[in-house]
Amino acid sequence: MTISTPSLPTRAEDVPAAFAERFNSGDAEAVRELYEERAAFVPDTGAAVHGSAEITAANGPFLALGLPISVTPRHVHVAGEIALLVVDWEIGDGVVRSTATDVARRGADGFWRYVIDSPFGAAPRSTH
Repeated sequence: MTISTPSLPTRAEDVPAAFAERFNSGDAEAVRELYEERAAFVPDTGAAVHGSAEITAANGPFLALGLPISVTPRHVHVAGEIALLVVDWEIGDGVVRSTATDVARRGADGFWRYVIDSPFGAAPRSTH
């Protein structure tokens, strides 16, 4: 049995669902394909990582949980080829949850990919 990789999104508002579908497949390569080559991923530490290998490594602990992610877009704002995505997300039943602030761009091929993925971008700052 061959598992096919879902197609890349052709509309900005479909980027979060495409991420969830790929994440829930457990395929790190499928997740990586949703990022531009020089994209940035901002983990909860706030120190961005760049490039395919680093982003794959940063997503690794989330994928390793082996739990599904659910996403609920709150806002999608599109300006030409750029989109700002504000997305509530949750892995498992609240094992990890936050609100992401992400930037996606439509490539020359017509597909939308992350330029900046900040999964904890709208989370309140810790007071500890």
